[in-house]
Amino acid sequence: MRRPETRPRTEPMPFLLLLPNLVTMAGLSLGLTALRFAFAGRFEVAAILLLLAAVIDGLDGLIARRLRATSAFGAELDSLSDFLNFGVVPGLLIYEFTLSGRTEGLGAGLSWVLVLVYVACTCLRLARFNVARATPAPGGKPFFTGVPSPAGAMLALLPLFADHAGLVDVTQQPLASALWLGLVGALMISRIPTFSPKSLRIAQGRVGLVLLGTTILMGMLFTRFWLTLVVLDLVYGAMILQTVVRRRGRDLG
Repeated sequence: MRRPETRPRTEPMPFLLLLPNLVTMAGLSLGLTALRFAFAGRFEVAAILLLLAAVIDGLDGLIARRLRATSAFGAELDSLSDFLNFGVVPGLLIYEFTLSGRTEGLGAGLSWVLVLVYVACTCLRLARFNVARATPAPGGKPFFTGVPSPAGAMLALLPLFADHAGLVDVTQQPLASALWLGLVGALMISRIPTFSPKSLRIAQGRVGLVLLGTTILMGMLFTRFWLTLVVLDLVYGAMILQTVVRRRGRDLG
């Protein structure tokens, strides 16, 4: 990882070197505010704030690399922010939305245990990523090992997305949401190779289709917001399932 040159503490730091960390702090603030709205029962606002935090998470690293402003401090700050935004907040958001006060006895205990499992798996996944940060992907093909934490958070919010899309009343099946959280946590710490934008290559003849698809996606987000998020989660889940089936077939063969 490239680090900015060491400067005397009395010398002012160029603003551009600080910009990636400012973006990270903005994302952290969104996550904390999402938690506030979740506790206030405004789950739609909380989910939207988490989506914005996920977008910002993709920007801070890109900005740091483009400005050559990467640093060990920025990397650790980003990791801690990710743990809060994509581990703690989604777990508590789903707990407040579907589990709190809706399960009793053994079910209540199991629900909370699965929330803890999800949050702990997020922490373990980020720790593994930090340790392996400088290790190139096998075969020179960039991919993530396990589901990355921002994508995991979006998968974790699927019950909320489905409920607000009018597809199912998840509050009537709280244990299903808890089991889903546990499954997403397991996917994050798994060894399954998952999609990375770095591996994406667009053929020249398909650039127009990609641009048109982006237009359609934006239109769907503005007209069928929650349903579009459900579809995106299901498509991502199908990609993971396809990878698992392909690997199992290769092992059996």
